[in-house]
Amino acid sequence: MHISVIGTGYVGLVTGACFSEFGVSVTCMDTDAKRIARL
Repeated sequence: MHISVIGTGYVGLVTGACFSEFGVSVTCMDTDAKRIARL
């Protein structure tokens, strides 16, 4: 399974991290390049 998370604010980042911990492939997208670089 693959999940895309649009927006890496508090909710999107936590959601993506939780799914990743369960072994799901996660792609996070955001308009703020600094947030993506910190991932």
